Amino acid sequence: MQISSRPRRNRSSRGIRDLIAETTLDTSDLIAPLFFLEGKNQVVPIESMPGQNRYSVDELVKKVRDLSSLGINCVSLFPVVADGLKSKTARESYNSDGLNQIAVAEVKNACPDMIVMTDIALDPYSSDGHDGLVSDSGEVLNDETLEILAKMALAQAKAGSDILGPSDMMDGRVGYIRQALEENNFSNVSIMSYTAKYASSFYGPFRDALDSAPKAGDKKSYQMDYRNSEEALRELYLDESEGADIVMIKPGISYLDIIQKLKLNTNLPVAAYNVSGEYSMVKAASQKGWIDGEAVMIEMLTSFKRAGADMILTYFAEEMARLKS
Repeated sequence: MQISSRPRRNRSSRGIRDLIAETTLDTSDLIAPLFFLEGKNQVVPIESMPGQNRYSVDELVKKVRDLSSLGINCVSLFPVVADGLKSKTARESYNSDGLNQIAVAEVKNACPDMIVMTDIALDPYSSDGHDGLVSDSGEVLNDETLEILAKMALAQAKAGSDILGPSDMMDGRVGYIRQALEENNFSNVSIMSYTAKYASSFYGPFRDALDSAPKAGDKKSYQMDYRNSEEALRELYLDESEGADIVMIKPGISYLDIIQKLKLNTNLPVAAYNVSGEYSMVKAASQKGWIDGEAVMIEMLTSFKRAGADMILTYFAEEMARLKS
């Protein structure tokens, strides 16, 4: 039999495979999420996220310097807020002298070239553990929450945040935050909207790290239903019209179709969040010897790029960067 077309010829050696590879993964594509807490000289391991820690601000600065030396250009910061500072109105979220704002300022002062991204949602600061204000009847209030989100945005921008990440999924929040930034001379601060953030079971280790799980109910009335795909386009078009600079899909590995859908329907940069549960599953299986953790990490991160992500928030950022260095 005469076979004229042999696709295997393009797979016959590593050199050829590298030469024709359609997808590349670079350290500059990675954003490193980092957790931090009060105190000094503190590096506290997160049991449910092997290899990840909660850092006091002084240690956080050291970690950011290390990541910068590896070629990572952006970090996303998440504060562990003491229970005594949590309230129903999440007022600590916009405290100019609060832990989050102090950390942002310290990191920017120490590493001015590092892009600092900060999270906008009430759950770390709320005694209810929800991303929005909660009424006495248990309803998560949309419009009333927007004012708090705008105050958070301004506090973070004043502290030096380069990118604001509204992760709350309240309707209209991107436009509300953009207007507040424009009116207060922060027009150069970017918004990376959590555009398609699904109500997912993959968030458990993250909530453990921040102690931010809802005290009652769940987040399904504001986070997206994982059964839906077209709904992500509605969220995309709204975020574009309201002034988002980057759009994000969260989680990542079970939502590659959503990453691709958004990439094909926007000219904005697209981000994927490789979330805590995805990370921890790989680490746990690797520790058991069931998979090659390093190989799975590379395959997983490459799949986000292949689907269309321009950047990836991932707890693998440092590990991947060290492989690349």
